[in-house]
Amino acid sequence: MNLVYEEGGDIKVATVQSASGTGDAESWQATSLSGKKIKLKAKEVWLRFDKPEAQALMDEAQLLSKDIDLQFLWDCAPEEEFSLIDVALEYFGPQVNNSQQVALAIALQGAPVFFRRKGRGRFQRAPLEQLQAGLAAIERKQKELEQQTLWQEELVSGKFPEALKSSSNQLLFSPDKNTSAYKALIAACSETGESPAQLMIRCAAIESPLAYHQGLFLKAHFPNGSAHNQNIGVDQAAYDAAIAQLPLAPVRAFSIDDAGTTEIDDALSVSDLETGGHRVGIHIAAPGLAIAKDDPLDRVARDRMSTVYFPGDKITMLPDSVIEQFSLDEGAPRPALSIYVDIDAQGHVDRDSIQMRAEMVPMAANLRLEDLEHLVSDDSLLDEAATYPFRKELAVLWRAAKHLHASRQEKRIANGLRSEQLGVIDPNALARDFYFEVAPIDGVEQIEITPRQRGSVLDTIVAEWMIFCNSASGQLLADHGLPGLFRTQKGWGPLRTRMQTSPGPHEGLGLDYYAWCTSPLRRYSDLVNQWQLIALAKHGVTAKMVAPFPPHDAVLMGIAADFESCYQAYGEYQDRLEKYWCLRWITQEGGSKTVFARHLKEGMSRLELVPLHLPIPELATHPRMTRAQVQIDNVDLLQLSAGVRVLEIESLAKIAQEAVENPTEDGTSE
Repeated sequence: MNLVYEEGGDIKVATVQSASGTGDAESWQATSLSGKKIKLKAKEVWLRFDKPEAQALMDEAQLLSKDIDLQFLWDCAPEEEFSLIDVALEYFGPQVNNSQQVALAIALQGAPVFFRRKGRGRFQRAPLEQLQAGLAAIERKQKELEQQTLWQEELVSGKFPEALKSSSNQLLFSPDKNTSAYKALIAACSETGESPAQLMIRCAAIESPLAYHQGLFLKAHFPNGSAHNQNIGVDQAAYDAAIAQLPLAPVRAFSIDDAGTTEIDDALSVSDLETGGHRVGIHIAAPGLAIAKDDPLDRVARDRMSTVYFPGDKITMLPDSVIEQFSLDEGAPRPALSIYVDIDAQGHVDRDSIQMRAEMVPMAANLRLEDLEHLVSDDSLLDEAATYPFRKELAVLWRAAKHLHASRQEKRIANGLRSEQLGVIDPNALARDFYFEVAPIDGVEQIEITPRQRGSVLDTIVAEWMIFCNSASGQLLADHGLPGLFRTQKGWGPLRTRMQTSPGPHEGLGLDYYAWCTSPLRRYSDLVNQWQLIALAKHGVTAKMVAPFPPHDAVLMGIAADFESCYQAYGEYQDRLEKYWCLRWITQEGGSKTVFARHLKEGMSRLELVPLHLPIPELATHPRMTRAQVQIDNVDLLQLSAGVRVLEIESLAKIAQEAVENPTEDGTSE
């Protein structure tokens, strides 16, 4: 005997091996068509039959079920609940056979739009309104499936569907996985073996791998676009009111930046003292005079947290109109928060002489590193015949910078760290800073990557005086009990450098206090600290009562955490795009490229000419800084990877000899 039953929503047949009990208590040991041993009770069985054989009956029933007219069956069925056998007699007539009954069971079980299941072998037809809605949904689903199939075919062929072009970014970066568009994209990717980004580049839905990397970042951090709202800014009347009472500083200030800097945050000045020493001024652009906590511009800056830098472009923290108002551009007095300190004739800094005030600072010049760096040296600063601008002022700043550096190194050593070398580092070392210049040539963007070795006289002057300014600002905040965003470094481990709202040492720099304040046009942490410092400059010992952020302020603590995570994400994006452009640099001449690389650790190496890190397993067992000539090919600009083949591994002795015999401008051997 064979039994028809339902399992998991499907109609199945099993052959009885043995039986026990009678009536409603009857049960059977049976074998399903798949060979599985099962036990069935009377209440689970729909039909019993002896012929035909189970498999033959199921094969015939499956075929018959496809021809059953569900609409006609619904019309024939009574409105009240009915059994399978009753409707089988109505549909097929009194001569209905076992195969037809099983076919009808399969059809009824598989048509929930037409019939509701009411129990073992029992059904009730769906109300007319629900039937019509269900049929409409099926028709809509069928049309969606047809559309999905059409889109899939277009994508596979390399044509991006016209209807999807307006939503291409959403489809790639934040898709709704339940839509037909996404299902078509994934199905096309499965068919072609491509990733969604690869397929969409091939279909010209996105321009290039660069557009993919940029889109991914913008979607995560600038979902509404990176452009500023043109209606948000500091109007001229508010600007005039903010600077109306500021005194004019009796100085000639100058800034020192690279050619690409448009947000000039900081400047320096040197004035003679009657005692024979000098007064050095560090002047910081002061947008905090006109931007107030929680106003629209603050909300913009707090949302962005920092200017985002990457090769070829940047996304500014503040609107261009605000930057233009407060950037320390040459030619006119500009509002600034100034810190002054006296130094003696030998360049020793008198920290007890630190003063701070908000004022208008006459900007005499915006000096550019590219124009001056090669001219400024120990000898030229002492040469009266040298004609480059601000030679005397730079000589004073350099003399004091050396003392500032030496003082920091003493504290580094006391902290258990090694002393850092002043000036240009080991000529055999890899350059750490690079200037990326992206420019279109014949309609195609080309990249030029120029190494810039840190440690020049001009570079050291800027670095040491900005470090001093941040240190002095941190000290002023700490001495007056004002909270701020302090950059601290203590102990060891990956999280030892962090932002906190209470003072703490920065052991790596050799400083007791360190609070970023020199870039308020570019970093929100610096703008926050500037508000606190402005309160101090205007109100002195009562600053704690009027400062935007009181001690233990929970909002300030939240800003510290948000800034850390945001600043890290921006840095990772900059690193990602720098890697992209390094790989573009390799491929822009076509084919593979042969270059020199240095082993760093654990098989990870870096190219000498550009800051590109690549794994080279062959160097894993060699000492650090082992040099190898490698050939790079198979560049993947989406995955940011490349194939590396080692051509020759040089000895450390040979590297050192070449560095002595053939030094290059960037400090690496040819």
